[in-house]
Amino acid sequence: MTEEEEIKKQTLEILESRSRERGKLIPILQDIQAKFGYLPREAMLETANFLDIPESEVYSVATFYNQFRFVPPGKHQVKACLGTACQIKGGRIILEAWQRELDIKMGETTADREFSLERVACVGCCAMAPVTVVDDTVEGKVSPTRVKGILLAFDLAKQKVSKKVKKAKSS
Repeated sequence: MTEEEEIKKQTLEILESRSRERGKLIPILQDIQAKFGYLPREAMLETANFLDIPESEVYSVATFYNQFRFVPPGKHQVKACLGTACQIKGGRIILEAWQRELDIKMGETTADREFSLERVACVGCCAMAPVTVVDDTVEGKVSPTRVKGILLAFDLAKQKVSKKVKKAKSS
């Protein structure tokens, strides 16, 4: 089964539990995003057919709300805080460091789907500003050098796993 066929199948499973009311569009899109981590094009098309509304209407609603994503998220979510305290302490510089190091813009995912980058309004750790959240780990007092260190730690962990896999295969 292709990825597209799998997305359609899983989307239909979500839709089967819903009524065909147009007013249910947002909760349906939320369920689809919860399932896939983003809104696949195929899922939006299936939703339009299910609700008997134009595809453009589904897309218009989805693009209006910033909670919806249109690209698959990375394996690791990076959230740069741009709340007031983080802004004052250099949050914009930290966001730019992440963009430079990952070679992506805010809201994008790296080509290898390892990392996604987004900004958040506030993490609630103002005393640790500027703050970045990587997956569920809060990183405080982040500097551009610290961004490089965080990424280096991921590279080292990946290499360690790779060595274990190679060792297990050769045994």
